[in-house]
Amino acid sequence: MPDASTKTWDAASYDSNFAFVWRLGASLIELLQPQAGERILDLGCGTGQLTAQIAQSGAAVLGIDNSPAMIAQARANHPKLRFDLGDARTFHFDAPFAAVFSNAALHWIKEPEAVIGCVARALQPGGRFVAEFGGKDNVRSVAAALEHALEKLACGPFVLPWYFPSVAEYAALLEKAGIDVTFATLFDRPTRLEGPDAMRQWIWMFAASVLDQVPAEKQDAFFHSVEEKLRPALFRDGGWHVDYRRLRVLARRLE
Repeated sequence: MPDASTKTWDAASYDSNFAFVWRLGASLIELLQPQAGERILDLGCGTGQLTAQIAQSGAAVLGIDNSPAMIAQARANHPKLRFDLGDARTFHFDAPFAAVFSNAALHWIKEPEAVIGCVARALQPGGRFVAEFGGKDNVRSVAAALEHALEKLACGPFVLPWYFPSVAEYAALLEKAGIDVTFATLFDRPTRLEGPDAMRQWIWMFAASVLDQVPAEKQDAFFHSVEEKLRPALFRDGGWHVDYRRLRVLARRLE
């Protein structure tokens, strides 16, 4: 199965159909509390919507993402800001940052130690790390339905394409790297999707590596199986919902 961190994104569709990802993450900026003149890194910036909101504080913000499509869209959306291609597992900058911010990105990377190591090296002493991403049991029902459909159609084994840690697991990794956790919470965020084919669109956008296992001639049956499995729990009030569970963290690099 392809590494989820190397996924090819349809940035225009992401911007138009899945704007809830950054809109629901906007409250994370309140935890960041960006200040004018601060140097801040937006790690996994996507199409740059939250990068721009951070910049409104007067902070000098840089967005990086490993998707050329996302970076191109971010530059088109916000031409006055700086966006660079960069891998969360290997990035390096000569000048340190007062804060590293990340929304809805780190669950795509199954090498959390590499990411945290880069974050620790990027932060100035006392600098803060503010992140939100999928936590333990995120999209649990959806994952179970995907696994069931693969098995039913004999399309191979299911391998969870994301990294969803518990609070304790992630806090331990941060502390091992010299980043002191001051706040961490895991919370449910059931999210409504829009449109009659919304669950199929979600799978196409966010579970493409699973869909890649399904031959073209079986994909309609695959989607039907997933929808029937999920309908009792996740279709209500005339629309599809996703059982999101988010991990939110505020931590500081030790002096």
